[in-house]
Amino acid sequence: MTITRRMLLAAAATAPALAARAEQRFASLVMFIPANPGGGWDGLGRAIEQVARQAGLVGNFQFENVGGAGGTVGLPRFVGQRRGRPDALMVAGSVMVGAVLTNRTPVGIANVTPIARLTEETGVVVVPASSEIRDIAGLADALKANPGAVSVAGGSAGGTDHITLGLMLRALGRSARQASYVAFPGGGPAQAAILGAQVKAGISGWSEFSEQIRAGRMRALATTGERRLDPNVPTLKESGIDVVTANWRGVFAAPGVRPEARQALIAFVTELHALPAWKALLDQRGWEDAFLAGADFEAFLQRDLRETEAVLKDIGLA
Repeated sequence: MTITRRMLLAAAATAPALAARAEQRFASLVMFIPANPGGGWDGLGRAIEQVARQAGLVGNFQFENVGGAGGTVGLPRFVGQRRGRPDALMVAGSVMVGAVLTNRTPVGIANVTPIARLTEETGVVVVPASSEIRDIAGLADALKANPGAVSVAGGSAGGTDHITLGLMLRALGRSARQASYVAFPGGGPAQAAILGAQVKAGISGWSEFSEQIRAGRMRALATTGERRLDPNVPTLKESGIDVVTANWRGVFAAPGVRPEARQALIAFVTELHALPAWKALLDQRGWEDAFLAGADFEAFLQRDLRETEAVLKDIGLA
């Protein structure tokens, strides 16, 4: 076979990519998900695995799911069992911030090591397809008339979904304490309750309900962000309910990890974030790129803790 100049150039261009792919950041990584399978945190953990394995950044992933109470059941387990481990990451986010404050738990996000914020997701308010509620105005009327009669499914108490409902009620002239909020430990059980018409409505991240919306099994009434995610679904704000919320998610290391181990984990997620495959996955899932790492993430986290506590007190959830 004749080796042409073009073939040599192609091989030279490919070699660095192959070398980069072969260089692993971690031989093995534990992904701890303080929620049941099927929800947003589990989805982010699986997305990290998918992209990192394809890129050769990590050889093997081990998953552990411990759901309940907005992550406050699993969090003490991660803190106690993974302390000092340089090969472990926990997925968590704004839901845990709210749940820790609402439940007044002794172990909180302050007990783990911030690595990076990765995504932010707009929420969506839905009803089952069989519901007599046709649009967000119909749900608003029902909530104004009798909030206690309108059961709304969502994530754990005090999390983003619960806060969204509380803010909606306040905007409609009612008290958040009047809400009939049904908390679930993960997106899967909440979906089942909505699809089975066991509740009147539901609130969660767009990615968790988008498949059911596309299939016609759920009706999207409104999204919670500043702009529309779907041209046919209005935002709460443009519908006359002055509420804007979003759900951020990120990763944390165990307490007591050495500085060099923390830097290795930050380098891993920074490299992951830069991959074209990661950006493509964000677009596919409808997640906003909200990357912050290291000290910038720590500063954001402290601010978010203060602001979430103020909101929860304001709407009577803390």
